[in-house]
Amino acid sequence: MTVTEKITALRAEMNAAGVDIYIVPTSDFHDSEYVSPYFMTRKFLSGFTGSAGTLVVTADEAALFTDGRYFIQAERQLSGSGIILMKSGEPNVPTVKKYVEDALPSGGTIGFDGRVITGATGEGYAKIAEEKGGKVICGIDLADKVWTDRPPLEHTEIFLLDEKYSGKSAAEKLVQVREKLAAEKADVHIITTLDDISWLFNIRANDIECCPMVLSYAVITADKAYLFVDENACNNSVREYIEKNGAEILPYYYIYEYVEKLADKRVLINKSRANYRMVQLLEKCELISKPNPCSLLKAVKNTVEIENIRKAHVMDGIAVTKFMYWLKNNVGKMKITECEAGAYIDNLRKEIGGDSFIGVSFETISAYGANAAMVHYSAETGNNAEIKPEGMLLVDSGGHYLEGTTDITRTFALGEITDEMRSHFTVTLRSMLNLSEAKFMYGCTGENLDILAREPMWKMGLDYRHGTGHGVGYLLSVHESPNSFRWRLRDDLPRTPVLEEGMVTTDEPGIYIEGSHGIRIENELLCRKAENCEYGQLMEFETITYAPIDLDCIDPDLMEQRDKDRLNAYHRMVYSTLAPHFEGDELEFLKKYTREI
Repeated sequence: MTVTEKITALRAEMNAAGVDIYIVPTSDFHDSEYVSPYFMTRKFLSGFTGSAGTLVVTADEAALFTDGRYFIQAERQLSGSGIILMKSGEPNVPTVKKYVEDALPSGGTIGFDGRVITGATGEGYAKIAEEKGGKVICGIDLADKVWTDRPPLEHTEIFLLDEKYSGKSAAEKLVQVREKLAAEKADVHIITTLDDISWLFNIRANDIECCPMVLSYAVITADKAYLFVDENACNNSVREYIEKNGAEILPYYYIYEYVEKLADKRVLINKSRANYRMVQLLEKCELISKPNPCSLLKAVKNTVEIENIRKAHVMDGIAVTKFMYWLKNNVGKMKITECEAGAYIDNLRKEIGGDSFIGVSFETISAYGANAAMVHYSAETGNNAEIKPEGMLLVDSGGHYLEGTTDITRTFALGEITDEMRSHFTVTLRSMLNLSEAKFMYGCTGENLDILAREPMWKMGLDYRHGTGHGVGYLLSVHESPNSFRWRLRDDLPRTPVLEEGMVTTDEPGIYIEGSHGIRIENELLCRKAENCEYGQLMEFETITYAPIDLDCIDPDLMEQRDKDRLNAYHRMVYSTLAPHFEGDELEFLKKYTREI
């Protein structure tokens, strides 16, 4: 079926169900950023493959809402489909909620699968329908009727993350959560987010590609803990560990029956993340809608995790440096495509990580030339450029290791580059270094510091349509909330929290020129305490990414002396960290690309 035929078929189902507007988000039952194939309904219906977006279908119009990372990609993929691209955040572009409000006729019906819409979002749609004398139907999955060959929902085998990696037992973490529960005077805490649950119980699986988390729910009370998972995915070791740490395993889908039985309880649940169906079932309870305590607890890495994460980054830095050596020495001498380059760095991580390597932390972005102007470009069959000895290659990649998760972007010169490219690379580097060297008073958030990265670009009339950085999970989601660097407030995102010692956040400014080139340079930063002063506690960052930045792309004349000093200091650290792992030509290469300028 073509996209047009799919939308037509969906409208037929809408008409049969009495639905005027049908909403298809990019989500699963747990509000996950990345989803398993079973939940890729928006991709199936629209043909847009980006990781973020919402499709809204009415009787005579279809619109796809996505953010600035995907504008170029979405324009290409939606071309000829009849679906209107809504560039979220741009002037005069309505939000999804406003679009639905304007499009809903008086007395009309809004439809969606209440298991993949958050409670807060579903309540917003219900309010719109009520104000127009209409209603919401949330117990339907109309896309399922159209998607006849839909993949099955899979639950893979669960494995335990040893406490020599996690740093704390599940029992210790449950104590921390119960302290927060008591502070809120709540009787019950319901957790639906996969990274929180996987972190809490020290469990991992492969239920979502590149996200080693377990499809699950959890309920915590003052003296009980329940883990709702597919029981067939639990081996004896997992069962013994969960029980030893004071929790009970129950069937995955039993969560709805359990929740429906709750009454007259004070329930701590994050309606911005828990699904609408579950929130509706709690109508007899008093709800305390706040972020899950686990969200902040897991964002602040403990000392064991921090030491492990540094080790993960050493392995990762070796892989990236070997890739850079291979690329520089082979481009123009052998045929290399974007996909082949991506596969090469993925295989290096597997080879170097050995038994510690779990998998890539996201689908590697290998983007040559103009393709790099698409922030989340994906090379694939039929759209897989050959890399030539000219221009630049952007590679955004990362790995999951037992020692932690990595995320790094490097942009490489493959031969001659234009003066504009060199200028853009240099200012991107200056922006990245500017944020990494920040010293700030405790109490600052990512919103306070984001300008440090953008200021050099703003002076040149340049900017980028994405946040400057995101939190990174420990063998969980590579994009972990709540910490981030961003200045633009969004209705669908909470305010960024105070930056705490132990938080890991990426630093990744970029410049994207459609039709020409894209540049991004990304390191990870560990927040730590600096010195005390009369005004309070000062904070700073430790860069924990160890890989050369391509000196072939830099124009030193466009750098201030402090920029050169910062880059030289970074490269000295990279060399001292990685040199013991190299010899011969590769060691000389490392020395060359970490030399002082």
